[in-house]
Amino acid sequence: MTRLGPLCITLLLGTAPALATSQTGAEKGEPAAVPLAPPASQSEAGKGQPTAAPLAPPTSPSGTEAGQPSAPLSPPSLREDSPAHLPEGFALTEPVVVELELTVSEAGEVTDARLVGDAPPELAAAALHAATRLLFHPATSGGAPVAVRLPFSYRFEPPAQGPRALLTGRVRQKGTRKPLAGATVRANEVTTETDAQGLFRLELPPGTFMLKVSAPGHRLLVLNETLEERQHLDVLYSLEPLSVNPYETVVRADRPRTEVSRVTLHDQELREVPGTMGDPFRVVMLMPGVTTLASGLSYPVVRGVQPSASAFYVDGVRVPFLYHLMVGGAVVHPDLIDTLDFQVGVPSARYGSLLGGAVDAHVSRPREKSLRGSAYADLINSGVFIEVPFEETGTTVTAAARVSYTGLIVTRIANSLTGPESYSVGGKTYTDPGEPKLYADYWDYQARVEQRVGEGRLRLLALGTSDAVGMTARIPEQDSGGVGLLFHRVDLRGRHPFAGGEAELGLTLGYDRLGINFSQGADNPGSYELRQGSVALRAGYTRELSPALALELFGQLERRNADLVATGLFRPVGPIDGRDAYNRSGILATFAGVGAQLTVKPGARWTLVPGVRLDSYHGFGLDTHVAVEPRLAVRHALTDALTLKAGAGLYHQPATVLLPVPAGEMLALERGLQRAVQLSTGAEWRPSPEMELSAEAYFNPLVRTLEFNFEDVVSNVRRRGLEAADVQGRGYTYGLELMARRPLGRRWFGWVTYGFNQSRRFERYSRLGPQGEELGQAEGYLPYVFEQAHSVNAALSYRFDFVTLGAVAHFNTGRPESGQFGYRTRREGTNADGEAEWMPVDRGSVDRLPPFFRLDVRASHSWVFENFVLDAYLDVFNVTARSEVLAFEYGYGAPPGQPVRPKKTKVGFPVILPTLGAKGTF
Repeated sequence: MTRLGPLCITLLLGTAPALATSQTGAEKGEPAAVPLAPPASQSEAGKGQPTAAPLAPPTSPSGTEAGQPSAPLSPPSLREDSPAHLPEGFALTEPVVVELELTVSEAGEVTDARLVGDAPPELAAAALHAATRLLFHPATSGGAPVAVRLPFSYRFEPPAQGPRALLTGRVRQKGTRKPLAGATVRANEVTTETDAQGLFRLELPPGTFMLKVSAPGHRLLVLNETLEERQHLDVLYSLEPLSVNPYETVVRADRPRTEVSRVTLHDQELREVPGTMGDPFRVVMLMPGVTTLASGLSYPVVRGVQPSASAFYVDGVRVPFLYHLMVGGAVVHPDLIDTLDFQVGVPSARYGSLLGGAVDAHVSRPREKSLRGSAYADLINSGVFIEVPFEETGTTVTAAARVSYTGLIVTRIANSLTGPESYSVGGKTYTDPGEPKLYADYWDYQARVEQRVGEGRLRLLALGTSDAVGMTARIPEQDSGGVGLLFHRVDLRGRHPFAGGEAELGLTLGYDRLGINFSQGADNPGSYELRQGSVALRAGYTRELSPALALELFGQLERRNADLVATGLFRPVGPIDGRDAYNRSGILATFAGVGAQLTVKPGARWTLVPGVRLDSYHGFGLDTHVAVEPRLAVRHALTDALTLKAGAGLYHQPATVLLPVPAGEMLALERGLQRAVQLSTGAEWRPSPEMELSAEAYFNPLVRTLEFNFEDVVSNVRRRGLEAADVQGRGYTYGLELMARRPLGRRWFGWVTYGFNQSRRFERYSRLGPQGEELGQAEGYLPYVFEQAHSVNAALSYRFDFVTLGAVAHFNTGRPESGQFGYRTRREGTNADGEAEWMPVDRGSVDRLPPFFRLDVRASHSWVFENFVLDAYLDVFNVTARSEVLAFEYGYGAPPGQPVRPKKTKVGFPVILPTLGAKGTF
């Protein structure tokens, strides 16, 4: 007995040649195996070349060797064929049998194949290559799967003579119409495989054939075709998937890992995560190192800095934000996004003007062979996507658009809950008008034209979005107001081989606008509007200088101009110009940056990525600020499964407002630049292809910060400039991030993340006593407003045969009750008259808000039709209906007849988004 792994039994099994029984089996009186039909490839059929057929092992063992276990042994049986093809140009005049010995694992996979006996080298190589792709039902011993060795033979036959006919066609997936590469088409004893476009070609003698068309994960298609002499028949076959849109293992040529902290998500990992409404960018909120302003608001707080300190890109084009206002989805149609890279820490030198992380979405490559599209509608919004290829010119046109109707459904429900109410007092009926009406609407669009130009490509990409959120007064005396936000981008990019590498040139035109209006009753309105236009030119060049050295060069020059208009309540204090308006036009700035990055592999297990950026920030009439940013990432593969990593970098950015706003980086350029260092170290362990584990610790000194709230900007506009006091600060963040991930494969995917973060800022503040009395001054590093010490995310999605179910669990501890959002902590005390009263506490004594837990669920089912797939889904954000406490309101109240006492009230409401919808894809 020979042992391989847990148990490997050497079987001496006979095999049957294609046209005769096995000599070994016949001699022993055993039944002969049924021969498999000989396969043929497209190229062989076209040339009339012979093909080879695998000879299946018999259904019973040939005997028991001395020393074998006495447990009943069932040999393996062939589950999935792998035809061997005759090498190009090889002349064959008589049948040739190539005998092999295979090692078949407990999973039925061929782990080793070796030649037994003599055979022409060309045929032996073809047989060995094909044998590694065979799949078996595993052998069993005593009912348990075991690994075995067994003989296996391929028989190569010379070409048939006489009149011929030609059968060509395409094999595709039923419903999606996706071409199926590697599908097997068998006509009696002749077999071929489809190419990458799903095309096949068979040269056959005239007659009627039983065709069997098969592909992994699809139902076998059996049909008859009749061919006449010299006839050319072109056909189209559609195979029904065994499981609609299964979580197949994705094999793709991902670029090598060079960044310190990069998480790449593909396909269903972007579109079927519960609670994300199918939007890829919302998945970022479930990654390690990310917290949020409030549950449902998709503005990522990366490692304890403002959301506007991170950078967002769509295929190299920087956009101001990724999400619609409030709880809206991403600003890009999900079907346009192929993969998403998230560099949570130590972003590479390609990314400048940031202190946080970088989110880079890669647009899907256009299909050049077939039309594709989709349309969906749910309770929140609806959208369409269409891609049309023009194969003769090498042109592909793609368009997508979405529009929300929250104003028709969601806001109507909310407004009905806060609408007018009637009540009676003293026999009279009164009507309470209720709270102001809520409105919320958005739309977005994307369009792309891609053209092949010789060996290069030219692409025109346009995208834009608009949001409007606010409250409308029900009566003239009520306050009302709202926010409107939009941006547009048009990008022309060309890529072409150049000097042994690839060069890229891009030109981007942009327009951003932010508008705020607020009215204290009908007679006291005010508005605030920021507009920004930009023209950006970028260039890049990449080249592999040697297998151990690659170079990347990049640069960008951007010109921005902005206008600011404030009227009514928002106009500056004091004398103004014009009719009740403050117009600050012609705010100009020029941002430029160049950089280089090397990827060095000094050894098989080492990767070093040194890089440097040089950025210039110039505001019209102001000094020019220059920033030099060296960066380094190091990776060392300690073993094939375990990689150690570390990185460091210097980062600069102009002053930031809480959320990205037009001209936000231009309004305070006279204050200089923020500056931070990012330091990170960790490890990645992949114990199996289906499991990834990572751990990373970081420390980011914030050497100089200029972090504003939007209220600061509005107040400073009214004062016609920033306060005289120095607004710069300093601080640091540090933490630990853990992630266990099961990547997309087979029927399920999921991950669990844990983040620990401490984000501190240096502050000077007044110390207060129990009655709010001032005790003196103090200073120190205090928790930042966005600090959430602990956060946990767990995501799981599993596809059953009839339905896909998924869930996401989220937990975070509360942020400090600092007063920057909502109220600052107060304590119960007594005033001079002995009455109970809320007393303020100093900044260093504030409490934390309560922790928050949320559960999201998603269920979907798919139906396959001939030319499209219909999906129905239910996605519920916060199915537990829990309310996150955003602040505490410190007021007073008492039951009837009782003295007034301090009353502490939670501020917050449950954000629940049930999304029921349907989507058709073709």
